[in-house]
Parts: sequence; structure tokens; C-alpha cells
Amino acid sequence: MSTPALLARGPLADPDAAAALFDLPRAASACRIVVAMSGGVDSSVVAALAHASGAEVIGITLQLYDYGAATGRKGACCAGDDIRDARAVADRLGIAHYVFDHENAFREEVVEQFADEYLAGRTPVPCIRCNMGPKFTDLFRMARELGADCLATGHYVRRVTGADGVELHRACDPARDQSYFLYGTTEAQLEYLRFPLGGMPKAEVRELAEAAGLRNAAKPDSQDICFVPDGDYAKIVTRVRPDGAAPGAIVHAATGAVLGQHRGIVHFTVGQRKGLEIGGQPEPLYVIGLDAATREVRVGPKRMLAVNAARIAQTNRIGPLPDAPLTAKVRSLARPVPVVLDGALGDGAAVTIRFSAPEYGVAPGQAAVIYAGERVVGGGWIDSTEKVAA
Repeated sequence: MSTPALLARGPLADPDAAAALFDLPRAASACRIVVAMSGGVDSSVVAALAHASGAEVIGITLQLYDYGAATGRKGACCAGDDIRDARAVADRLGIAHYVFDHENAFREEVVEQFADEYLAGRTPVPCIRCNMGPKFTDLFRMARELGADCLATGHYVRRVTGADGVELHRACDPARDQSYFLYGTTEAQLEYLRFPLGGMPKAEVRELAEAAGLRNAAKPDSQDICFVPDGDYAKIVTRVRPDGAAPGAIVHAATGAVLGQHRGIVHFTVGQRKGLEIGGQPEPLYVIGLDAATREVRVGPKRMLAVNAARIAQTNRIGPLPDAPLTAKVRSLARPVPVVLDGALGDGAAVTIRFSAPEYGVAPGQAAVIYAGERVVGGGWIDSTEKVAA
């Protein structure tokens, strides 16, 4: 279906320009593109661009976890409103759209693991688990079964063809970059994936949505984990694992003094300062560590957060390891810092990353993602840390 709105701006008006965003193996008219549609503006614009290319387009939405109906919250990627938005966009574009119920698999592979990690005193990143599991694994299978030439998503990353094959790079817009969450992408997956928004700022994406007449052009971005409706992680953990609310002591990590009591370690993460409710201390205190066995929250001054190194497990590597200097991000919003690797990254092996200067707030359970310039080299789950000697 071609409408004046769809032909109003940029690649929407130029089929060749739209097709170039998908790096198709042959003429677009002979190709089929499957688009992962969450109901948000980003994946909707990807569908509009795929349609503008002249390829056959099929939208797929995975229903993973629906808190939207229960809370009335807008913007959760798996809520019922989002499925309706995805369907409305597909109808607007005149493309096929299918919804698949993956709630059981998502609960087992992502939500329950999220709860178990918190109860173990770790700080999980469920969005990475989801990308490595239900999203990419199942969407790949579906796209292949549908005979698609590629699977396109609305992630803000770039797929670049280098001398040694396809590479994963940071998005051009650093404020939108999502490469941290995709370090677990395999080389085979990257060959099949397309990320047409990686070279665009968010403002341009919204302009394209308006030009295409999409109903969700002004839809707010989701700020929280999709199955945590209000950012209250502890509430979700205790709902899934009711024993997670067991109280315990807040202990000074240096002196062993008991400074207070807490309502459950699920309320705390390494590096946290606010919400400790232990006033009257001579200096600001931070969560230094969590002991799941004793239910102790150990706190101390910021200097006690400093680490020299971290051991990362279940590592993945994308492409060859370059000779160039490496950096690492140890949290999604952290700045990349210089590191060296002890060990061979990839194939699930454990590797130690050594920081060139002390790093703070490195939490077991988070991911460490390794970069060479703009390229994502790989990464792994932070298993343990090496503290700076006092």
C-alpha cells in the first residue's frame, strides 16, 4: 500500500534509499523482511522503512509479559496496548502481522532468573537475557520458517561489514546506543539481523513516524524493564519468590558494626547510596556487597567500592579480537574505560578484565561489554571482582 504520507520524507520517498538501510541480498522486490514489532515508535518506523523499500514485510510481535492490563501503564514493551499499537501500524502499512504468546518461556528464562539473581545478591540485566533468549532465538526461528531474507529490529546499533566479516558497532547517536544490551549476539545472528535505525538520531525517527502517519509517532519511550511496571524491582522479585523479603542486618564492611536493619536484600544493589536509612554516619556510605546466605547488606565509604579487575563468565566474542586498545562498559549507562584482558574471550570461557584505573560500582550479575573503538568485541557476565587493596 502506498499513501502520500508514506512518501513524504527521506527514505520513505526513495525505495532505493530505504532498501539500502537493510543491506538486502538482491532486489528488494524479490525479498521478504520480518520485522520485530514491539508496538513502539522505533520498530514501527523500521516496518515503514521496510515497506517503503518494496520488499514483502511481515511483522511479528511476541507477547512476553503483560502488566499493562493490570496497571494501566503505557509504554511497557509487552503490554496489551503495545500489541494493539503494533497491529494498528501493520494495518496502516498494509503488511501481515502475527502475535505469538511467549509468556511462559519469558517467565522461565527471564523473569524467574531475574528474581533468582536478586535473591543471590547479584544485579541482573534482564534485557540482555531476553535478547539472548526469547527475542532473538525464537524470532530467528520464526523468520527462517517464514522464508525471510533478514530479521529487522528497532535497536539503536549499527551492523557494519568489515575486512573480517560483519561487525556490531555503536549507534551514531550516543544517547540512544543500545550496543551494551546486544553483546551476546552471535556472528551467525548478526549475519541475519538488520538495524536500520543505527545511523539516525531519535528525532529523525519520530519525524519519519509522523511522515508515515503512524499512530504511535509521539508515543513515549519505555524507561523501565518491561515486566517491572513502576520500577519497583523488589515488588516483582517478592511476587515471584515470596521469600525474597526476608529481613537482615546492615553491617559496616570495614568494622563489622551493625548499623541497622533492612527489609530484604532485593531492595539493594552494589554501589547504591540512597535508601539505606542509616543516618548519623561520619561519611556517606554505599552498598559495598550483598551476602545472600546471611542476608547481610554490607556498606562502607566510596573508596571501598574500588576494584582493579573483574572476572566475567559465559563470554561471547563477535569477530576476531583486535590488536587495538580495548575499553569496557560495566553498566549500561557507564562510560567505557580502558581495560586489558587476561584470557581468551569467547566460546563461553571465563576471562579477567583489568582496569587501567580503579573502577567503582562494579556489580556481580551485570554485564561487562568490550569495545575496540566503536566496535563491540563481545563481553560476559560479571562473576566476581578484585578489590583495590586498602
